[in-house]
Amino acid sequence: MSHIQVSIDINAPVSRVWEVVEPVERHIDWMADAVAIRFQTEQTRGVGTKFFCDTKVGPIKLVDVMTITAWEPNAVMGVTHTGVVTGTGEFTLTALTESTTRFTWTESLVFPWWLGGPIGAIVGGQIVMKAIWRRNLRELKKLVEA
Repeated sequence: MSHIQVSIDINAPVSRVWEVVEPVERHIDWMADAVAIRFQTEQTRGVGTKFFCDTKVGPIKLVDVMTITAWEPNAVMGVTHTGVVTGTGEFTLTALTESTTRFTWTESLVFPWWLGGPIGAIVGGQIVMKAIWRRNLRELKKLVEA
């Protein structure tokens, strides 16, 4: 299992950051690895929402099957991954000041044997995914602060 955590401080109140993060279908606007989001449920917000996230990292394309497991507006959005890569993920928003928010992205992922298993988790998770997610957070910061 690979445990990955990245965070960024955004010059905006928590409510503004949530406003950008809350529409799950718009995550493709700031996530380089997310190509498309296709909902499996009528609901598109809140606990129980299920969706497919078409993901592309370099030459690797896969469908991430996700279910929202935590939903606290202005605070937390959590998911389980049950596709090719399994595990859990969570976005947390913490007010540092009235106008500054720390956005933290935490994932605990298990990679299949054909993506390198435990070694793939180290290389793919700690090196490749961490770099991509840092870039994603810079994009999120730009979107929120625009």
